[in-house]
Amino acid sequence: KTAEERGARAFGKDGDMSGFAPKAHLGSAVIDWAPYYTKVVQDTLDGKWQTGNFWWGVKEGAIDLKKIADDVPQEIKDKVEKAKAGMKDGTFAVWTGPVKDNAGKEVLEAGKVADDAWLRSINFYVNGIEGKVPGAK
Repeated sequence: KTAEERGARAFGKDGDMSGFAPKAHLGSAVIDWAPYYTKVVQDTLDGKWQTGNFWWGVKEGAIDLKKIADDVPQEIKDKVEKAKAGMKDGTFAVWTGPVKDNAGKEVLEAGKVADDAWLRSINFYVNGIEGKVPGAK
């Protein structure tokens, strides 16, 4: 709503937010817990459930980008679909180096794909973002 009031565009998070600010809405990142819960329940019934860190995303069907605005050019929508397909089949990784922090320091080498440990350790803003992460050194 704030973006729409200010004449800006925005993404929704965790649900389709297009109804709240249709003129500002570009798309919404949504989480679908059903695939995770289905696996956990089945693993529990099968006596295979284990605790641990689970990073489920597009590949596992737990995260998706929904309801891209009608005025987003088809060329961009096609690029989004191509990226989603690549995340599903493993041919595209969002966090692929080089990645630099906002002080210009390379934090992920060129060509390297971030693993879960790296992702869990992010305590910086990327190049182009002003400010300092609260609590970061």
